[in-house]
Amino acid sequence: MFRKNSLLVSLGLIISIALNAQFAPPDNWFHLDKTMDGFQGISSDKAYNDLLKDRPSVPVIVAILDSGIDVEHQDLEENIWVNTDEIPDNGIDDDNNGYIDDIHGWNFIGGKNGEVHHETYEVTRLYAKLKPKYGNIEDPMSLSKDDKKEYSKFQQYKKEVEGKREAAQTALDQVQEAKEAYNLSLKALSNHLETKKLTKKIVTNVNSDDQLVLLGKNILMDIYQSTDEDFDLDELLAVINQDLDGEINDQSTKLNFAYNPDYDSRKLIVKDNYSNSKEMHYGNNNYEGPDALHGTHVGGIVGALRNNGLGGNGISNNVKIMSVRCVPDGDERDKDVANAIRYAVDNGASIINMSFGKGHSWDKDIVDDAVKYAAKNDVLLVHAAGNGSQNNDASENYPNDTYDKPSGFWFWKKKSCDTWIEVGALSYMPGENMVAPFSNYGKEHVDLFSPGVQIYATLPNDQYARLQGTSMASPIVAGMAAVLRSYFPTLKAKQVKEILESTTVRVEDLVKKPGSADELVPFSSLSKTGGIVNLYNAIKKAQVTKGKKKIKKKKTTA
Repeated sequence: MFRKNSLLVSLGLIISIALNAQFAPPDNWFHLDKTMDGFQGISSDKAYNDLLKDRPSVPVIVAILDSGIDVEHQDLEENIWVNTDEIPDNGIDDDNNGYIDDIHGWNFIGGKNGEVHHETYEVTRLYAKLKPKYGNIEDPMSLSKDDKKEYSKFQQYKKEVEGKREAAQTALDQVQEAKEAYNLSLKALSNHLETKKLTKKIVTNVNSDDQLVLLGKNILMDIYQSTDEDFDLDELLAVINQDLDGEINDQSTKLNFAYNPDYDSRKLIVKDNYSNSKEMHYGNNNYEGPDALHGTHVGGIVGALRNNGLGGNGISNNVKIMSVRCVPDGDERDKDVANAIRYAVDNGASIINMSFGKGHSWDKDIVDDAVKYAAKNDVLLVHAAGNGSQNNDASENYPNDTYDKPSGFWFWKKKSCDTWIEVGALSYMPGENMVAPFSNYGKEHVDLFSPGVQIYATLPNDQYARLQGTSMASPIVAGMAAVLRSYFPTLKAKQVKEILESTTVRVEDLVKKPGSADELVPFSSLSKTGGIVNLYNAIKKAQVTKGKKKIKKKKTTA
């Protein structure tokens, strides 16, 4: 017989779909103004209408370090960065930067044998690295002091990886069972009623000795607790099967790739010298990759064409989007992230958006060096705080703004990057539900909050959709930074960070703590600023801030 728990796994997702359909905000809610429109957006529409209408601007390059971007999207193509020093498709490194035909960016997770799509998690890679050395240890007490420390880490990695694999297998079995149960029972119910139109009234009155028919009734009655909508059987099953097939794919991916210590994409695909973190020139120029959904959505939030009648508006209206592919379906690798940051800086990016993160790090020093390089070159780095409902002050989250090695004498405190902004996600819901329940937070390690739920933006193949995550909250801030650097080009990255943080809308209300069902905490306790970004406020301050960046004047000819 089908287990009740396996059905509830997917039932929650189905109910969520029904609720989202009923309570979805307007597509442009994150552009709106709380006072004027009732939604706690960033007041970007108000800023453009009231403050920027006749002000000149300059183009700003924003690098999107992500899964890849559909550079031919109808709402992005005009705003995609072009490397004018490179001749397209001639197989020659015209600009001598070590990357051949890098017209719109670069891909650090590809090679001659194809593209990295699915990837392991960092904890899996750390486990696989130490497994040959410690996998068969019978007497840990015989190890040296240093090896005992490493062995302890190995045990932690092993417990996490093997536990996650077991959980993924259990979840996969349950969801596969749930899919079979939904299909058989709802079809049995429909046959019993001799109709495919399943209304609450007729389902409520069903009586039968057939257990499948009763199971179908119970499933629908659970759904009817959240909606009174009538369902067509075929349409309902299509939604259910799409939902469950996605979950089956997710769990299968965890088993086959994410938590599989025997899978190694570097040997199979990239074929770089992975032991050399300082190696730079590898990959290919496929900056779209096999699945550009995430990166295209992020890029569209920053720079989709404004007011062109297509889809939604990007935050910035004078921006060039650079696609630097370094994020697979799995954890990004530190070597690739470091190289992606350096590539973006060297090719003129003023802002780098990083909508990714992980709980372990392979080589933090190499990323720290790249972050220092970006800060030294006046580049603002904007990073998503993560979607684990965790306190980043108490849990590791990489990459981050704190350098692992202290500068100077050993007793000095670790220093942080002063051109880095860490972003949590805000919901469109008012009151105690205003924080996205999945968002990470932290009074010390999250700087501010930005809209990140039901964000409508571009998808590959000229499509659009709502997605959510701190992955969406981060590019909203990156887009705001682009507006400031575009209209106020003398502002340095550090000044932009200070303006965005000092002009947040402070909220003293109690909100549900992410990860908690009912614990209420002050919103101000969840980030350094205790506030929500606001473009209108930021521009008002930028107008009275003296920029510290020297702009080279172009020579004129008589």
